[in-house]
Amino acid sequence: MAGTADFDLYRPSEEHDMLRDSVRALAEAKIAPFAAEVDEEGRFPQEALDALVANDLHAVHVPEAFGGAGADALATVVVIEEVARVCASSSLIPAVNKLGSLPVILSGSEELKKKYMAPLAKGDAMFSYCLSEPDAGSDAGGMKTRAVRDGDSYVLNGVKRWITNAGVSEYYTVMAVTDADKKTRGGISAFVVEKGDEGVSFGAPEKKLGIKGSPTREVYLDNVHIPADRMIGGEGTGFATAMKTLDHTRITIAAQALGIAQGALDYAKGYVRERQQFGKPIGDFQGVQFMLADMAMKLEAARQLTYTAAAKSERVALGGNKEDLTFFGAAAKCYASDAAMEITTDAVQLLGGYGYTRDYPLERMMRDAKICQIYEGTNQVQRIVMARNLP
Repeated sequence: MAGTADFDLYRPSEEHDMLRDSVRALAEAKIAPFAAEVDEEGRFPQEALDALVANDLHAVHVPEAFGGAGADALATVVVIEEVARVCASSSLIPAVNKLGSLPVILSGSEELKKKYMAPLAKGDAMFSYCLSEPDAGSDAGGMKTRAVRDGDSYVLNGVKRWITNAGVSEYYTVMAVTDADKKTRGGISAFVVEKGDEGVSFGAPEKKLGIKGSPTREVYLDNVHIPADRMIGGEGTGFATAMKTLDHTRITIAAQALGIAQGALDYAKGYVRERQQFGKPIGDFQGVQFMLADMAMKLEAARQLTYTAAAKSERVALGGNKEDLTFFGAAAKCYASDAAMEITTDAVQLLGGYGYTRDYPLERMMRDAKICQIYEGTNQVQRIVMARNLP
């Protein structure tokens, strides 16, 4: 034999396991009891936000230098995964806080980081991300929102669509065109916009298939004057920052998909042990056993890919080479979300007619899983990204 591998490298650390246990206990006690109500009423999960903030789990990615927990990428995945296991809408609190604030962490000035990371770390504010527009979804470079220099300020005009937690978040990372001729190659810049800035308003909440507890709204920017020092990085660097951000945060969508799928599998396993047909539990039938085996296999494969992507994300964050993070981030998001859709669909099937009703949580999980295949880049786009970045 050539040598002995250090197999501990292929599993989370003891600290990650302890974090999982604590988040799972919190989620089951403080978040799960409200999940069905949040979905039914389409209301923001305030109970989840309060519980996460009280336990410093709402934005664990914020560095310690700015008052945060300084959690690594895998710890952030674990938090999102365990919250999503009981309530996908609630898992978007830590996930979108990272998405919205990561551009500032990656490219912002020290002054900008201090100003906006401290309130986020304390739980006094949430952060959203404004990239998509009515005519610029997968083609983000086709955005029309403009930012025009006016002395020591910029004036922003435009509409952003599909903005998660819009209206609840205090801060928004907004991408806007500063040089239309340069387009994605130096023509787009990033800014921090505050909810209270004059000229900022929000559309009505979208009526969605799933994640109904997380408000999705348009953000309207009508002659919004903001100081020039709220630009994130240099002028024209916004699109590059947006793409770097997605390399890291697509992994959080994979984490959300893992959690939804795990919740569905756990519920289905318990159900088939108890449900009696033909004089015995349906879990004794080989056809059911094979379905469960396939579900668990897909879930574990997705988890290993996601955790590997998180490890690569952390190495890049610590100053390492980009390696193949772009490929692995896209692969994790794509595979985990496809797996979650398959697993939740099969879980509904295992409950038969009961799975199709709102008396049981699986139809909610199936609806929630679908968005993971769409946002932060559709899975069709992820396959394009992977093909262009084959390791």
